[in-house]
Amino acid sequence: MGSAGIDSFTVVSFNVNGIRAARRRGFDRWLTERSADIVAIQELRCPAGELGDFPGYSVAADVGSVAGRNGVAVLTRLPPVAVRTWVTHPPRARGLREFATHGRYLEVDLADRPVTVACLYLPKGGLPAERQRRGTMRDQPDGGAKYERKQRFLTSFARELNRNRVAALRAGREFLLAGDLNIAHTQHDVTNWRAARTMDGFLPEDRDWFDAILGRRRLIDVVRRVHGDHAGPLTWWSWAGQSFTKDVGWRVDHQLATPDLARRAIEVVVDKEPSPADRLSDHAPLVVTYRECAAGGSGP
Repeated sequence: MGSAGIDSFTVVSFNVNGIRAARRRGFDRWLTERSADIVAIQELRCPAGELGDFPGYSVAADVGSVAGRNGVAVLTRLPPVAVRTWVTHPPRARGLREFATHGRYLEVDLADRPVTVACLYLPKGGLPAERQRRGTMRDQPDGGAKYERKQRFLTSFARELNRNRVAALRAGREFLLAGDLNIAHTQHDVTNWRAARTMDGFLPEDRDWFDAILGRRRLIDVVRRVHGDHAGPLTWWSWAGQSFTKDVGWRVDHQLATPDLARRAIEVVVDKEPSPADRLSDHAPLVVTYRECAAGGSGP
């Protein structure tokens, strides 16, 4: 591990599944050893007073109002020149207002390079009502309530994301969305993709939405661009069974960048721990190294 070279910088997206639990398992040691420049964290799941310090980093966070749930943060080496949450800067897309206090989205303008980094924890959904069958689901049937909530978020967030991307570019900044999107985009992002087609997070409508937010002039899936159209890398494995050991999992953790920044991505690494006993979370950190950016942005 270690920091990027003098002409590059590293960005991590990491769903910690509770920062207090992750710290008990060794998060601080990982953070020191990885020495990334920017760390986007999801699922803090703690009140602001218990977030703690992160030596060597400035912390921008929105823990949200739902006790023990959600919460996002971005750690940077220098204090950002601007921080925007949905509390301080309410989302303009009307359908996001119900989520505005939930601690799901945070944006920072970096002080040391012309980049806006957004951190997202997208709501987990469920199956639509007509696909729910009692006895075949881990959760109790809910009439499609969680599915509908996620679809409302997706529809509205697509509009908000486009506005934020364009605003960054007009300000001369590249835009990077990092986070747990609770969607695996392609068959390369799921071990057993055929079976996953009937599961939340890999439903056709989930993947169609993902298709729609990407584009050569909009956002690029940085991991797929660097890794190519090959299986993996995976970032999430169930706590249950032998999923972690057998590497049977999903990639729902993503970094989506404006075209010029995406072209600067030179390496993708997943910090998967060596054994189940060493796991910090049910997710592993997704690490991308980028060549340094010149001022200007690549245009809307």
